Parts: sequence; structure tokens; C-alpha cells
Amino acid sequence: MKEKDDDAAPGGLTRRQLLGSSAALLVGASGAAKGLTFQGTPEWKPFDNVAVEPVDTDTAWQFFTDEEAATVEAIVERLIPADDLSMSGKEAGCAVFIDRQLAGAYGGYERLYMHGPFQDGTPEQGDQSALTPKQRYRLGLGALNDHCRNEHGAVFAELSEEQRDQLLAQLEQEEIQLDDIDTQLFFELVLTNTMEGFFADPIYGGNRDMVSWKMLGFPGARYDYRNYVERHNEDLGFEPVSIGGRPDWQTQG
Repeated sequence: MKEKDDDAAPGGLTRRQLLGSSAALLVGASGAAKGLTFQGTPEWKPFDNVAVEPVDTDTAWQFFTDEEAATVEAIVERLIPADDLSMSGKEAGCAVFIDRQLAGAYGGYERLYMHGPFQDGTPEQGDQSALTPKQRYRLGLGALNDHCRNEHGAVFAELSEEQRDQLLAQLEQEEIQLDDIDTQLFFELVLTNTMEGFFADPIYGGNRDMVSWKMLGFPGARYDYRNYVERHNEDLGFEPVSIGGRPDWQTQG
């Protein structure tokens, strides 16, 4: 009597044939892997598996007009003024950081749901308007300069440090109203983006020369901290490292 075959697998193969062919493939693959060789030292790049493209900080403004850029630089210079601890927000590149963010996905809220209906929410829910960061900056900066022209005869960037400080305080407290935009939300947006530019990785255009990290003693994007996690309240003396490395690494041959 003929022996009954194993249950047939899809395509006409029996289970025994399918398992046999799979085992042969595994053996062949393992043999091929043993034969791989590398020529020289494989190139290593920081965070190559989640690559971040450095922003170009040497070219012209990508979103701001010249007047808008001058206004933002004048704002960030007063939000983070230069002192004995660090350079100013302007010198640290905060305006460049904001410009590049607005020119990218963040500027249009491309990763957020932005369809209506739009209505006021609770303070805990944050901004519920239809305005994107691009629109908010364009409206807010234009309205701020219009207010300055009407009240002071000059745009924001041309005012004295004392006048700029007073205007920023008035924006924060909603003591002045800007056309077509929520004054306090506009101030909070610029303040938040300024802090992000000052403390974020330099690869995004701000925190020039890792100035804020050096000020705080933050060692940056190092590979492994396991040997140091239990060493609390101790200055380890580390030089900070960006996602893209350190400038001195790039100058070595």
C-alpha cells in the first residue's frame, strides 16, 4: 500500500519538501555570511541610523524677509541678552534656528491635524486656532512693526534696548493688542522657539559653538553614559558633543 504524503503546502509542495528547501536556504545563507570581508575600516557617522541633516547656516534667510529677520534678531537678543555666562540669543543663532524651522515641516504644522472646526479651548489645551507657525510669525512680526511705527516712529529693531524690553513685557502681559493675532500666544511662541534654538543641538542652527551646553555643563549627545549615571552632583569635565560631532573632529585630517 502506498504511503500517504504529508499535507500539501500551497503551490503543490508537501510539508516535508517545504521544510527541506527552507533548511537548505538557511545553510546557504550562513555559508555566504561567513565569506563576507571588509576592505579597510568601515566608515562611521554619528547617529547614522537616524540621520539628521544639518541646516545650512551660511546662506540667506529661508523664510524671513530682511525686516522680519532683523526684528526676530532684535527680539532674541533681548530675551537672552549677553552676560558673563554666555553670548546673546542673537549671537547664538536663535533667529537662524527659528528661520530654518519655519522653512521646514514645523512651519506648516505638516505633522499635525489642521482641519476644522476651530474653536477656543481651555488653557490646558493650548492653541486651537487655524494659524500655523509660519502664519503666526508673518502676522505677528508685521503687526508688531506697525505698532512700533505708530507709537515710536521706528520699527522694533531700531528701538533702544529699554524700549524693546518694555514692548516685550507688554506683549507678555497683553497690555498691547496686535492686529489679527493673539498677542500673548505670539509672544509665547517666539519665547519658546528662542529657548529651543538656544538649548537644542547645534545641528539645527542655534546653540552656536554649543554655548548653552558649555554654560550648563551638559555633555551633549555622547554614545554611552552607563558608567556615569550614579555619579551625582559631580563635574565630569566632559567637552560637549553635538549629533554631528565637535568642530575639532572635522578639522582633523
